[in-house]
Amino acid sequence: MAGNKQVRVAGRPPGIPQAEHFEIVDSDMPAIGAGQILVRNLFLSVEPAMRGWLVDKSNYSQPIEIGSVMRALAVGEVIESRAPGFASGDRLMGWFGWQEFAAAAPDTVIRKVDDTDLSPSLALGVLGLNGVTALLGLEKVGRPVAGDTVVVSTAAGSVGSAVGQIAKLLGCRTVGIAGGAEKVAICRDEFGYDVAIDYRTPGLEQALAAACPGGANVYFDNTAGAISDAVYRQLAVYARIVACGTASVASWDPIPTGPRVERIIMTRRATMGGFVVLDHMAEFNAASGRLAQWVREGKLRYREEIVDGIERCPGAIADLYNGLNLGKRLIRLV
Repeated sequence: MAGNKQVRVAGRPPGIPQAEHFEIVDSDMPAIGAGQILVRNLFLSVEPAMRGWLVDKSNYSQPIEIGSVMRALAVGEVIESRAPGFASGDRLMGWFGWQEFAAAAPDTVIRKVDDTDLSPSLALGVLGLNGVTALLGLEKVGRPVAGDTVVVSTAAGSVGSAVGQIAKLLGCRTVGIAGGAEKVAICRDEFGYDVAIDYRTPGLEQALAAACPGGANVYFDNTAGAISDAVYRQLAVYARIVACGTASVASWDPIPTGPRVERIIMTRRATMGGFVVLDHMAEFNAASGRLAQWVREGKLRYREEIVDGIERCPGAIADLYNGLNLGKRLIRLV
């Protein structure tokens, strides 16, 4: 039987993981035991959160051990099952790792991918961790109401693009922040942002002030850092901040310093809440179903950037942080 190529962690990155922090290993085909399923991966996901999963510092999950297969979500097809409820041919989305085949336990499966009218790749993007993060983070922490101004950083990304569109569906006015003219145009023309701002051009704070004359009621923060410093100064009274990502911070060792936000939070009576979708997995399937219906109705648009071959995995996280993607980054294996 054929072997199994795996991407393993070769070293602990000091900041953003680079290709040299991984190695591709030819391993034996995994054998499954009672209660397990053998999954052939079709698509592998690339997430900005992978940086945090690798860093040997305080994070919301245990760091991945050196020598282990890189933790990752994947969509795959069951080719053998010794677990009740799973059959050969089922398509699943779950924690199957950066590898061609996975011997998986049922508790690593997030959901069956049975949206036969939609591409299975969407289960890793707009119908997966990214889309569900956007929907539940916005609703649970942002709590938007019709007429609110919602500001989103990394607005052209797989989470940010969904946040902006969902906010529009809820009757809000949307302001997106992205890097570069191409991404700004995508925010405006494809994802329907009312205003799109290029943070790379001078005058970010002035542009935000012009875009939010009544202040920002909701800020969906995917970046932290200088972009967020500028947004905080435009918060409306009783604003809500969704702390969802820190993409602009290359390393948390040492902890970076910047403008203090406490007085702004106090004077604007704002609230800030952290959001990690892994805390809300019981709601995942229902949220994914809502997103799928919006996709079918043409109300929720998405972009995918698919590259072929497991050899593209090692440098994929660095590419995200270098802003080289124009959509959800996926590695296609089959």
